[in-house]
Parts: sequence; C-alpha cells; structure tokens
Amino acid sequence: MTRPFSRGSGGRSALLALFLALAAVLFGSAPVPAAAGGTWWEATSRPAPDSQINVTGAPFTGTDAQGKVRGFVDAHNHLMSNEGFGGRMICGATFSQAGVADALKDCPEHYPDGSGALFEHLTGGDNGKHDPVGWPTFKDWPANNSLSHQQNYYAWVERAWRGGQRVLVNDLVTNGLICSLLPRDRSCDEMTAIRLEARKTYELQDYIDGMYGGPGKGWFRIVTSADQARSVIEQGKLAVVLGVETSEPFGCKQILDVAQCSQADIDKGLDELYGLGVRSMFLCHKFDNALCGVRFDSGTTGVAVNIGQFLSTGTFWQTEKCAGPQHDNPIGLAAAPAAMAEKLPAGVSVPSYASDAKCNTRGLTRLGEYALKGMVQRGMMLELDHMSVKAAGRALDMLEAEEYPGVLSSHSWMDLDWSERLYRLGGFAASYMHGAEGFVGEATQKAALRKKYGVGFGYGTDMNGVGGWPGPVGNDAPNAVKYPFRSFDGGSVIDRQVTGERTWDLNTDGAAHNGLVPDWVEQIRLTPGGQGVVDELSRGAESYLTTWKRTEDHEPGVNLASGQPVSASTTQWWNPFVNFSPGLTVDGDTGTRWASEWSDDQWIQVDLGSVRRVGRVTLDWERAYAREYRIELSDDGSTWRNVWSTSTGDGGYDTAEFASQPARYVRVHGVKRATDWGYSLYEVAVNRS
Repeated sequence: MTRPFSRGSGGRSALLALFLALAAVLFGSAPVPAAAGGTWWEATSRPAPDSQINVTGAPFTGTDAQGKVRGFVDAHNHLMSNEGFGGRMICGATFSQAGVADALKDCPEHYPDGSGALFEHLTGGDNGKHDPVGWPTFKDWPANNSLSHQQNYYAWVERAWRGGQRVLVNDLVTNGLICSLLPRDRSCDEMTAIRLEARKTYELQDYIDGMYGGPGKGWFRIVTSADQARSVIEQGKLAVVLGVETSEPFGCKQILDVAQCSQADIDKGLDELYGLGVRSMFLCHKFDNALCGVRFDSGTTGVAVNIGQFLSTGTFWQTEKCAGPQHDNPIGLAAAPAAMAEKLPAGVSVPSYASDAKCNTRGLTRLGEYALKGMVQRGMMLELDHMSVKAAGRALDMLEAEEYPGVLSSHSWMDLDWSERLYRLGGFAASYMHGAEGFVGEATQKAALRKKYGVGFGYGTDMNGVGGWPGPVGNDAPNAVKYPFRSFDGGSVIDRQVTGERTWDLNTDGAAHNGLVPDWVEQIRLTPGGQGVVDELSRGAESYLTTWKRTEDHEPGVNLASGQPVSASTTQWWNPFVNFSPGLTVDGDTGTRWASEWSDDQWIQVDLGSVRRVGRVTLDWERAYAREYRIELSDDGSTWRNVWSTSTGDGGYDTAEFASQPARYVRVHGVKRATDWGYSLYEVAVNRS
C-alpha cells in the first residue's frame, strides 16, 4: 500500500514515489513501500505487480481462555509439487524472484492453445484445449477441475492464513513412473525431487521474510517441533510442517515382488528426511512398494494407476476377500485410458477382479515394519492414508503395542472404521476438501467420536495434488457466500480475491486455488450443521499440536523379555538346517522364529529373571498362528494363573493387555491352532503396562 499523494514540501517526494509505483506496475518487480505505521502482518516491501490478499483486519494471536491455540489445519497440501514429477506436470510456481508473471505461467508445451497439455487432457481438466495464459488474465486456470496448474501461489497461501489457517502440512511429493511418461526437465529420481522441494520450501520462507524486513519476520514459518509450532501460532503466524508422500521412498520399490532397498537404505533415508525437517510421512502411495500395499484408486483413475504400477513394478494389484469390516476403495474396473493402455507390452492387459474381493493382498512388509519402527525411534508421525486395509491394520497393531500416538489420517484415504483406534492412540484426522455439504456430511459421521476423545478436526486441501476440488454452487444456492464476510473469529473482513485481471468468487468459480479456502470455510458455516463443524475446525491446530507433542514425548516401553531364557513345550525339528528354537522369539530379529510341533496344546514361556510387574504381552505371529490361546503368569514356574485369553485370534500382531501384576514367568499357551501347522512366533515382547 502506497502513501497518499500530498502537495507542499513533500509533493516532489510523493510524485517520485508515484512514478516508481507506476513503473513497478508497468515493468514488473520493484518493491512497493508499506504504509507509514504499518502493522506486523503487512509486508514492508511486496513485489509489484502481485496478487491481492483482499483481507483486512488483524490476524488473531495468543491463546484462548484455556490457554489453547486456535485456528485451522490444512493437514495435506503440496506447495512445491511443481518441482516434482520431472518439473512439468504442475505448471506454474509457488513464487519466483522474477515476480508473479514468471511464477504464474503455463508449461512450455501448453502453448499456444493448450493442445499439448497431455496430463491436463488425461485428467479431464479441459476439452483438448485451453488458454495457457496465466497472469494477468487467468481465463482458464487455475480452476477447480484443472489438475495441472498451480494452486498454491504464495499470496493465495497468505490469504488462507489471514482467513484463520494456522498449520499447513507441506507434503513433498513426486512419482518416478509418472515423471518418466511426461515431458520433463530434470531427473525422475524420487529422493532427488524430495530434496529439491524441501529446499524450495525454505527458499519460500526466505522470500516471504524479505518482504517483512528480514529473517524470522515473515508469517510463513517452517517448524520442526510441536513447541516451536505453538510459539509460531501464538504469534498469529502460519506453522509449516514438512511431510513426505511419495511412491517409492528411499528407493524402496519392488520389482516382481523383490524389494529394491535394504534396512540400511531405510535408516539412511529416514535420517536424511529428519535432517531436512520432515516430521510426518506416508510409507506407500499409489503403487505397492517394498514397504506396504496401497489402498486402491477407483474408476478410470484406478485403472490408470494400476497400469502405472505394472509399468513400475511388473505386477498389477492383487485382491482378496477382506478379513474384517474394513475394505479398500473399490478397484478401478473402467476401460483403460488409451494414453495409458498403449504403454503396456503387447498381449498384456489389466486383469479383471472378483466383486467380493475388495482388499489388497499386500499389507505391511517386514521392511515396512522396520521403517515404521524407525519412524517411532525418530519421533515421526505416520500417515495411514493410502495404506491398504491390511497394511493399516498391521501398522495400528504395532503402534498400539508401543502406545505410540503419532498417527495421522489427513485427507479421507483411511477406512473410517479405523477412526476410534486412531483417536484412542492420540492421533489426528482430517477430511478431504469436498464440497461444503459433502464435507459436513463426512465430518458429522465421526463427530460423536471426536467429542468422546475431546479432539478437533482438520481439512486436507490436497492443492496441487491432482485430486479435484469443490465446484461452483451458484449465487442462488442456500449456502452461497455473501461477500464480504467475516473470518470465523470475527476479526477480519474477507472480500472476493483478486489476482491480476481476474476476480475469484467461490460461488461461481469453485475452489480454484488455495486463496479461496476461507471462502470455502464460510460456505461450510452456511451449510446446515456447518457451524459446529467450523467450531471443530477452529480447534484443529490445538489437536494437531497435541498429537505431535505426545509423539515427541513418547518413551518406548522396555521389553522385559529381551534376551531372557525361553523354553517351550516342543520345537519343530524335522529340518536339521533350520533353527526354530524358542530363544529366537526374544532376539529382536523378525527374520527368525520359534515353531512348535503340529498339534494343538503347546506353549512357550519366558523367564524374566526376577519378579517384575507385567501388564502387556505382544506377539508377532508367523502364518502358523493360534485361533485360541491364553496368557498365563507364574511366580515360581509351577503354579500358573490365567490373565488373558481369546478364542478369535487372527494372527499378525497381537497385543494382550491386562491389569498389571507381579510375575517372574510369562507363558503363551496355545489351545487351538488356526492352521494345520503348529504355532510359530517371530517375536514375544513383555511390558510393564
């Protein structure tokens, strides 16, 4: 904002200022001075020309009467995905030192009429052509259904912050296979792209700081701890958390079901990501990899992704009947898009799938378990979204055994039947940025559960994430936004957003870019049942920070059984070259195991060395598991008492919890087998509680 022109002794200076401002508008990048007595939330030197913010009033700061921070959480966004996928899938940049005209321009192959925009055509964002011009006209993009154009220009992110957002999770994202199929100007290596996106996020922070007077003074703050994030939010600024969402992290792809990474690769990768500031991540995304199986995509997109998986891994998705009420998304059965089908080798086609087989056969692999344990050791939060039901269930089993709260569902890709397990652990959930009515409907499904656990709610915009966003509802809709309107806290006035020659209106344009998030929240408020949802969203920042802080403060339980003497009723001995002795269940190696003879009544017991308090036993079963078994304790190894039992064992990872009590000996007593084999355990852990 420039000073008003005045006559008199200051007239010459004012005239010069007016000339400089005009030159900036005409030629591009000269800074515009801030108004005298400017406030902390206003830039002292913003590039010009630039997008407007169209929000007036002070951002709220501090905490509420209970000492809690306020504000919304965008738990899933991709500020820098234009740097991934080879650099030419998402067109336009979040910022540019050369100014808005350079940042908000289309990819070279989209000129002159959009006919060369392969990805845009494939995803349905246009009808084979579009106007490639961005700044200043924006005739055709960004749009709510355009999946290949920038939605996170920094000024639009700023508007979302000014409208009440206080946490933004920036998921660094790419996909090597997609990169290889599109025009590109850089490497398709996924970790190379992740490093670049992290660096560009820090550069964005510096860029914004430069507008506000120097390092640390801007509203965009990358944070690496919950306490740091809380301090940033109390100042009224935006806490930015780095996450990772990629298909083959650390090079952990699988080719023909053979892992292409090792435990050493995982350790090195996790250390590097943590050093970059990453605090949450997905172990798999879109394609089955060496760590876990994925939750399917549906429809035409699902078919395209399934073909992509085959091209990357040599295998298509495989399905089976689900073991419980949870299921993966309906698998894509539509006709394959021609542009993808032609990539398949001659004679190869997408397989058909049984309608009653709705779950991915692939769960959490042993390498995936190792990676999850590595995340726990580093205090990182796991994203359950995109994990197959089989993988998510196993991950939850492991996290429950550790009582580890660091679990997230950020954009509606988790089966909602897992919600209580997530909240019981202390995790945080957000829903995808659906249309207002759909968002309220999904939020309402688990509102009682959130009330039970005293948690807030979040949204995941997935901007730049190739998902599609809420469309226009029309000016006559019952929940149409009436401009201008006030932010949820009442402290700011928000008008239609203006960028260049384009004025954006949520009612007629839909959620075309990140700057329209405050408008979308207002539309939620105007939807029946929406005020309560907005109230929950306003508590999202506090809930997210609570999950993060508990994750950081988590202390791993001591395995009292580790390295202690173990005995068993029987040991399988038929193969003289393989060791199945009971002591292998306490060696910390999930590649070794105890196996009994093939009959029902069998047991394995651990001598803790002295009487200790015991309250939890965790079992990692091999395929030969117990359908019915019990946990027994003894002080002397002779007299036993039953403290826990089940007749519905389902194998995998089991945690038996009971009232903590003293014992020296712990026995797992198999009553009935689930298979024709005996009983077999990889690991046994005994904890105080």
